[in-house]
Amino acid sequence: MSGLSALFYKELLRFWKVVVQTVVAPVVTALLYLLIFSHVLESHVEVYPGVSYTSFLVPGLVMMSMLQNAFSNSSSSLIQSKMMGSIVFVLLPPLSYLEFFLAYLGASVLRGLVVGAGVLAVTLWFAPLSMPHLGWLLAYALLACGIMGALGILAGVWAEKFDQLAAFQNFLILPLTFLSGVFYSIHSLPAFWQSVSHANPVFYLIDGFRYAFVGQSDTDPWLGLLVSGACFVAISAITLLLLRSGYKLRH
Repeated sequence: MSGLSALFYKELLRFWKVVVQTVVAPVVTALLYLLIFSHVLESHVEVYPGVSYTSFLVPGLVMMSMLQNAFSNSSSSLIQSKMMGSIVFVLLPPLSYLEFFLAYLGASVLRGLVVGAGVLAVTLWFAPLSMPHLGWLLAYALLACGIMGALGILAGVWAEKFDQLAAFQNFLILPLTFLSGVFYSIHSLPAFWQSVSHANPVFYLIDGFRYAFVGQSDTDPWLGLLVSGACFVAISAITLLLLRSGYKLRH
């Protein structure tokens, strides 16, 4: 077994050993969101013509769950290893910084996809979806998990304490996801806040992913793919530079 596959397998086991916490709990949380919001707004809100509010909400909840869990997987693993001192066992073997990055990224993407599939499975009972654009669904799902997995590595490398990582998540990740159109269309906002929403890269992930389910969106899915791809490349490049330098890992 190569170093890359061994580290990937270790990260896979890390979240799978506590599957109730890492997979089941996020699925239950998303289901509660669906039950509450769909019960309150289903008969009062029609975001797109011919699309029920529940059908509108489900893709947003699936994507939000994938984003949060992909980020949490890599960031929590790294900060725990650093705080416990076990990161040395990852740094000592002859692993390149690229292998290090790919192993953590791959495990984060996998956890995000597993959680997303779980959320989709339980929510389809409430709003069967046709998924007319399966290619868009796969592209946005992989990009979203990749972006947040890479951002989680970046946060895990940067943070030195759990509260720093919590601040990163509470003041950056949560606002970006909750203010991205998960529960509403940005066209319901005033013009100023629509412009602000277009500056949020997570908006494009939510909107493009929803397009794959309902065939309607607030913006061009090709533009969303371009923005999301650029974000993934930029975040990955910054993270690789930090890993190559050994920032807060080897010094």
